[in-house]
Amino acid sequence: MKLPAFIKTYDGVAVLDFPGMEIEPGKIYAVIGANGSGKSTFAKILSGVLPADRKVQLPQSVGYLPQKPYAFRMSTKKNILLGGSEEAKANELMWALQISHLEKKRADRLSGGETARMAIARLMMKAFDLVILDEPTAAMDIETTAAAESLILDYTGATGCATILVTHSLQQARRVADEALFFYKGKLMESGAKERLLYHPTQPETKRFLEFYGQ
Repeated sequence: MKLPAFIKTYDGVAVLDFPGMEIEPGKIYAVIGANGSGKSTFAKILSGVLPADRKVQLPQSVGYLPQKPYAFRMSTKKNILLGGSEEAKANELMWALQISHLEKKRADRLSGGETARMAIARLMMKAFDLVILDEPTAAMDIETTAAAESLILDYTGATGCATILVTHSLQQARRVADEALFFYKGKLMESGAKERLLYHPTQPETKRFLEFYGQ
């Protein structure tokens, strides 16, 4: 699958200049970098939520989970069923994400971590060619993060989609990713297999980032 090249500017200043790249089905790509490096802008443009400076051809089937997912004023289960009509699948996803006990609770009254798990379940009711997850576990504790990561791995393997995981956690990137992309000041500074990039980076900016955030 080809991710298109694009540029995003604000007031004439480029905040993201992505050269484009090939990604493979069935793989998870961790997007890492400091705050303000362009990670979320990258996710929003690929999902079609935010336009690039020029129109780009995006993959036809894209699932997107933003940093702050929306919960409709209906039960948790009904929110999940907005993603697909298979009730058995919804039950399975709720169980996997440890929110079965919340199925009748109004979703707009869930905590941040519960909302995130509900939104992951809603997205995974359907198969996509490309899935983009922007900090999906940021509001979760250790146990529920592990459950979500396990489901992300299972979903990617079962559907054969390519998954882009924006994360602030190097540990999470090491646990679940196949490849890693490092953004620095709006540019894709380095990419490659996670073992190489996260342990033996070639660019000085990547090395400094990994040293600062605790390699």
